[in-house]
Amino acid sequence: MKTLTGAEIVIECLKEQGVDTVFGYPGGTILNIYDALYKHQDEITHILTSHEQGAAHAADGYARATGKVGVCLATSGPGATNLVTGIATAFMDSVPMVAITCNVAVGLLGRDSFQEIDIAGVTMPITKYNFIVKDISKLADTIRRAFKIAQTGRPGPVLIDITKDVTASTCDYEEKEPEPIIRQEDTILEEDLEQALQLIRKSQKPYIFVGGGAVIANASEELASFAHKIQAPVADSLMGKGAFDGTDELYTGMVGMHGTKTSNFGITECDLLIVVGARFSDRVTGNASRFARNAKILHFDVDPAEINKNVKAYASVIGDVKSILRKLNARLDPINHEEWVAHIDRMKDMYPMRYEKSILTGPYIIEKIYEVTKGDAIITTEVGQHQMWAAQYYQYKKPRSFITSGGLGTMGYGLGASLGAKMGCKDKTVINVAGDGCFRMNLNEIATATRYNIPVIQVVLNNHVLGMVRQWQTLFYGKRYSHTVLNDQVDFVKIAEGMGAKAYRVTGKEEFEEVLKEAIALNVPVVIDCQIHCDDKVFPMVSPGAPIEDAFDEEDLKI
Repeated sequence: MKTLTGAEIVIECLKEQGVDTVFGYPGGTILNIYDALYKHQDEITHILTSHEQGAAHAADGYARATGKVGVCLATSGPGATNLVTGIATAFMDSVPMVAITCNVAVGLLGRDSFQEIDIAGVTMPITKYNFIVKDISKLADTIRRAFKIAQTGRPGPVLIDITKDVTASTCDYEEKEPEPIIRQEDTILEEDLEQALQLIRKSQKPYIFVGGGAVIANASEELASFAHKIQAPVADSLMGKGAFDGTDELYTGMVGMHGTKTSNFGITECDLLIVVGARFSDRVTGNASRFARNAKILHFDVDPAEINKNVKAYASVIGDVKSILRKLNARLDPINHEEWVAHIDRMKDMYPMRYEKSILTGPYIIEKIYEVTKGDAIITTEVGQHQMWAAQYYQYKKPRSFITSGGLGTMGYGLGASLGAKMGCKDKTVINVAGDGCFRMNLNEIATATRYNIPVIQVVLNNHVLGMVRQWQTLFYGKRYSHTVLNDQVDFVKIAEGMGAKAYRVTGKEEFEEVLKEAIALNVPVVIDCQIHCDDKVFPMVSPGAPIEDAFDEEDLKI
């Protein structure tokens, strides 16, 4: 046992939890922690981002890429509130993250002191749990508890707000081993498993729908065994990308608003929809009352609150989905559904993904990224058309290779997330795909990349408009392009070069592959500004509120 300041206890607890990288921005109330961090810089790498929001997104990207807890730091007041969007992003997508903020001293709380904000109150709806520490004797155990909560069951962000006097006070500290994170199996009931087995054995046309919970649970091997054992086609949500190999013969693509016609039509026709760790977002279901209307829905999820929340389930099993699948696989004999799979294969042939091949387009760029990286990169994205193209045209073979803001849809997320992903997976090529509207929001993090020479590649699909919003305006708002045109004087190449990055502008198909290969070989921060047409659209598409079987594409619009 030794006597340490509160700031030193914070650092020791981070080391206890195996934290090797943190992202943040210093300020007055958190100075004691930064002073302690300075003394331990050989043990914990700190990445100074350009903005606290970038720190939160970087911690989030680190967590998604590695499966470990991401950590971000910020000072009180505006420093803390600048984390809010990043915390909310992590909350919506169930990302294990610990945000550590500091506040004014206990005696100044509630007095409108300089840079004082009730950040615990502000973040209560968007954290799994949060704490304010006013007593140094409770500090170490609070940090340990925060890390456990962030990782247990359905993961999520936890905020710890520490008053400045606690960081300066001293207290006895004794190192402890982190408590093991145990998979949630006590809620997996025998009767639920039996009902699931009966439904699976009786089904003639099963379909598997995979969400982000399968990625979080590291259930890919069990999922692959399950799908092939029962010979069922597999679709995924945006968050489920990579949980099931995108090159597997049973894979049919994403489901929902921009899902493949095969997935949307197949799920509508199936008699049993087996849902693995998904929450039935409105972007997946379309008209929820007509979603999978011919099927009994069998839902596997760790969070009981998700069962029957958006779509009524016929049966469910609550618990860790890796454990659920393992138990089912042990009891299932192989089941033959060749006729059903052949029918789905015919749909794949009838409804291929297609785009204009003669010019530089978003789909072409994503396909070329897949070809050059051989499907072995980590792809992060912002939010919009480019995000959907990245989901549609890159074949994700492994989990944690597609990192995007699914639930909150946070523009400005991807660049910070790419920095975190690269810090967590230094041996991987990391590429952030952005639209020009999203890139503007947090492009200052290019300066972070160059400060530390974090060799991420930023690909901007630059159509000089807010592409997805414009697409909706074209299809549903009579082509009234209200404040979605960005055709101004901003030069992303000059901006990137001004921040110390290598930058290219690409205007034709023949240039992109060469530039991408050079960018990967350089191993420095690179921005590639790709000029594409303002009216390129994401297809297939389902109109808001329509059932998913009403998916249409450009060919349908010509009829």
